[in-house]
Amino acid sequence: MMGMFKNPIFIFASIAFWVNQYLEKSLGIFLPVYHSYGDDLMAMPVVFGICLQLMRCWHPAGGELTFSTKQVMIGLVYFSLVFEVLLPFKSTTYTADPLDVVCYVIGTLVFLKFMNKPAPQSKKSQVL
Repeated sequence: MMGMFKNPIFIFASIAFWVNQYLEKSLGIFLPVYHSYGDDLMAMPVVFGICLQLMRCWHPAGGELTFSTKQVMIGLVYFSLVFEVLLPFKSTTYTADPLDVVCYVIGTLVFLKFMNKPAPQSKKSQVL
């Protein structure tokens, strides 16, 4: 039942995120382009992957469950609005950057194309 956590894209995105956080927060090393956009590029495969895995644990369809494109697009819009509009408006800690949204879109497309599939042992998909 832990299929999403074994997905190579999920594993790569998660490790890339954590390595970058370690480099920045612990060692003070900032990789210029990755510092600006890497975490944003990795965010959606990780966030949607965790959400899908949790839903599979609770939903009767289990590993056959996938998200509809509409659900994923709503998540993308929500994520973009929170992190690129609301939080920058409320706090100087956050900076609005339209290229972050481009990274969220790319990450979302990767999730839809390569990750939003029934678990390998499942025969058919049941869209939530």
